[in-house]
Amino acid sequence: MIKYSIRGENIEVTDAIRSYVESKLSKVEKYFHADQELDARVNLKVYREKTAKVEVTILLDSLTLRAEDVSQDMYGSVDLVVDKIERQIRKNKTKIAKKHREKVSAGQVFTTEFEAEVVEEETGLQVVRTKHVNLKPMDVEEALLQMDLLGHDFFIYTDAEDNATKVLYRREDGELGLIEAK
Repeated sequence: MIKYSIRGENIEVTDAIRSYVESKLSKVEKYFHADQELDARVNLKVYREKTAKVEVTILLDSLTLRAEDVSQDMYGSVDLVVDKIERQIRKNKTKIAKKHREKVSAGQVFTTEFEAEVVEEETGLQVVRTKHVNLKPMDVEEALLQMDLLGHDFFIYTDAEDNATKVLYRREDGELGLIEAK
């Protein structure tokens, strides 16, 4: 079952748009167990240039899927984002399922809430957005998979072997770097 959170920026989320988003995203339910709860966060934006951006983030117990698209048509962007999410799921379903089964059988699944507190600096800069991250125990391969699924250049995780907080990141030369907290 999917729990939807749909919000709009510079656009009113009408019943028609909400219904369209929910019907399109319901297609991904077939890839998961019937009793598995999915949390879908959808952000719809309209810019001055008359372009529409759709961002979808689907949160699961051990996985975060994210896709976005910008086009001239809101409904077209929704279609393209759902297609991207479906491709991500199909491409990585066996890898993710295998990793999850290994971790559950080893009894290593737990969650630590991580909240970043940022203090406003004297430069006048201020934090405009705060994100909360669930640090899940995983190995570097799964962290790389998650980073690629999210489309980010970095990923924060807890190492399954030593429970240390680590940051995997993509360097400017295209290689990977790893920051280990002591």
